[in-house]
Amino acid sequence: MLVVMNASATREQIDAVAARIRQFGYEPHVIPGATRTAIGITGNRGPEGRDVLVMLPGVEDVVRVTAGYKLVSRETHTEASVFSIAGTRVGDGFTLIAGPCAVESESMTIESARFLRGLGVNLMRAGAFKPRTSPYAFQGLGDEGLRILAKVKQETGIGIVTEVLDVENAAAVEEVADVLQVGTRNMQNYALLRRLSRASKPVLLKRGMAATVEEWLLAAEYLMAGGNRQVILCERGVRTFADHTRNTLDLSIIPVVKHLSHLPVIIDPSHGTGRAEYVPAMSRAALAAGADGLIVEVHPRPREALSDGQQSLDFATFERMYATLKPLARVLDVELL
Repeated sequence: MLVVMNASATREQIDAVAARIRQFGYEPHVIPGATRTAIGITGNRGPEGRDVLVMLPGVEDVVRVTAGYKLVSRETHTEASVFSIAGTRVGDGFTLIAGPCAVESESMTIESARFLRGLGVNLMRAGAFKPRTSPYAFQGLGDEGLRILAKVKQETGIGIVTEVLDVENAAAVEEVADVLQVGTRNMQNYALLRRLSRASKPVLLKRGMAATVEEWLLAAEYLMAGGNRQVILCERGVRTFADHTRNTLDLSIIPVVKHLSHLPVIIDPSHGTGRAEYVPAMSRAALAAGADGLIVEVHPRPREALSDGQQSLDFATFERMYATLKPLARVLDVELL
């Protein structure tokens, strides 16, 4: 259910409604809006308590939420969510997140960060812990990678987006990162989602490689139900019968998700295609389709990369791609962030 408060409802009335919801054994989630406040209710199995709640002072209506993902849904939060992160506003324009697949060395990571900052990019992706299909592939530098990311952040001021692999390393990653990334393999790792639902940092949730829209949004609901309201959705391609690209990048998901949910949705054309030469076209297509941003793999020397070199742009190619996004953004009246 969703309690819709009057535009003139006081803080005391809102708190009283939340307290009454708790008396029913449910969990209230206060959702401030531009014109009025709503209170989402989780834990209920039906309309129990509606007749009582609708009579409380300051309440305009109590409505049923039809979607299983209550807090993620636009039914409970009609306005698009915007998150201020490291000097940028995710959800209020077209945010660029770029950087190497993995932290390989201190010098390479700082080189990448300085290049990106020079272009005005405020968020850098780089993995300290890397989930790899093969146990023999480069697994990342781990704690040493986090140390490097902390130093890079301190020296350049760039925000850090890096992956959390499991509950055990969540605290260490949270201490360094500005955005905690959940990879495709962990989208339904519910123990990890519950842990990150208590994190103080935003979470970038990648779509599972075979996940439906509902499964993806319900994974986001795990994060929000635990108290973390800063969730960014990321489409990174799904597994299909096609073999001309690494994955099938599902750009049709953008208008669907933005219709169903208020959360920002960004696109990963690097993993979505697996080929550097396809990334610029898919990046422009994502902007045209209404995405809120990109996460792109960029490496100073892709042929020397320890992971995903074939889908990483070099500096010159990324700079050219960035330049092609600017006129398209102007036509669409979208700000590049």
